[in-house]
Amino acid sequence: MTGSHPEMTQMRERLERTASSGPGVVLEGLILLTGLYAAISPWVVHFAGQPFITVNNLIVGITVGLIGLGLALAPERMFRLAWVLVPLGLWLFISPWVVTATHGARAGIVWNNCWVGAVTALLGLAAMGMTIGKSHEGRRR
Repeated sequence: MTGSHPEMTQMRERLERTASSGPGVVLEGLILLTGLYAAISPWVVHFAGQPFITVNNLIVGITVGLIGLGLALAPERMFRLAWVLVPLGLWLFISPWVVTATHGARAGIVWNNCWVGAVTALLGLAAMGMTIGKSHEGRRR
């Protein structure tokens, strides 16, 4: 096969329009900022004495930030990976109880990760919704 399927071309065009729209650009920026905050949050909230959750937030935050950066640089390819933000957000949410040595972190760590995890998961759902909405919109025409 030498050519690509016509539906794939249409899908790429829809994803490009979605990503370059105003809400798409705002969403990409929010995802990037959320990832950066998650990565630096151990030092903002002072996760002192909790090395496991510190490393966890750093790694997950960098991952979310890279997804946001990828969405900004190559949206037609990265928007399909937006679903990854949902499990990453859920992991951030539950990680204070799973990752810490005593399986219980200080209240500041718990609140921080619950909020950052919820925001990450919601941004992932919003990105997925934009993608799904655009693909269904094209079928109705």
